[in-house]
Amino acid sequence: MTKGNTTKITDELYRYMLDHNPPLDAIQRGLVATTYAEFPDVAGMQSAEEQGPLLAFLVRLTGARHIVEIGTFTGFSTLSMAQALPKDGRLVACDVSEKWTAYGREAWEAAGVADRIDLRIGAALDTLRAMPAEPHVDMAYIDADKQNQIAYWEELVPRLRPGGLIVTDNTLYHGTVLDESADPDSATAGVRAFNDHVSADTRMESVLLAISDGLTLSRKRVAVAVSVAPA
Repeated sequence: MTKGNTTKITDELYRYMLDHNPPLDAIQRGLVATTYAEFPDVAGMQSAEEQGPLLAFLVRLTGARHIVEIGTFTGFSTLSMAQALPKDGRLVACDVSEKWTAYGREAWEAAGVADRIDLRIGAALDTLRAMPAEPHVDMAYIDADKQNQIAYWEELVPRLRPGGLIVTDNTLYHGTVLDESADPDSATAGVRAFNDHVSADTRMESVLLAISDGLTLSRKRVAVAVSVAPA
């Protein structure tokens, strides 16, 4: 096996990358700073700074109007995607914490996109199962408990329109995905099982990228009509 890219991402190179990406606006940057100040022990759950512009880029690239987010935390990723939605777009944000998402609510209001975000507190699987069963979701972002990722996937894929996109975070999970002896109930085992499940799903085409802690982009295949000439 030949690894094509051996670039080591130093702090200086990381800063260079951020400097050549779309900058965070004042509200985004304030939310990132507040998250690290208020929740230092779990701030790593926040999507990486470079993922905000990437998610916004993907929203615009796909023309998404209806987004589902599994795992909102303090709302940085939510804010980034909502800002890229058209004014009549809608983002259903799923989380279990009123405390964490309260910071997001404040930022969404300040950014003028709160009317595009439907925050639903409770088990995400219940929220997904209550949605219409037919394809209507343009884009989804999965960044929540790793043991339930396959279940989230299986609820989302049938509801995803052809050509729609699922973005899944932490699919390298700090490098622990190489650990074949991981406890079956652990997050590592959950991510390993999810990655295998995704790569074997013929309904989707997927790529796993070494972005931040691993990011998988999955597009729902578009059925191709086959015409049969009359006998």
